[in-house]
Amino acid sequence: MSRLLDGEEIARQLQELPDWKQDGDQIVADLEFDDFGAAMVFVNRTAEQAEEANHHPDIDIRWNKVHLALTSHDAGGLTQQDIELAHRISEGT
Repeated sequence: MSRLLDGEEIARQLQELPDWKQDGDQIVADLEFDDFGAAMVFVNRTAEQAEEANHHPDIDIRWNKVHLALTSHDAGGLTQQDIELAHRISEGT
């Protein structure tokens, strides 16, 4: 099981992830795209990255808006795996 990050580690690492913020025991991002098609291209790319990492975000799609949430359920909070996947996702936006 991965080690939980403390509040200071999370805050420091989120400085490099401007689209993400902490919300309790998860990090979340709210992204907006030109239209539904562009949002779906992003979601499908994110799904591929999640499969490769074997770590899966919660994804909510509302037309051109995508809400992502990452947490490590097995660890009971945020781990480095969440931060790393957020970086991979953000590189694709």
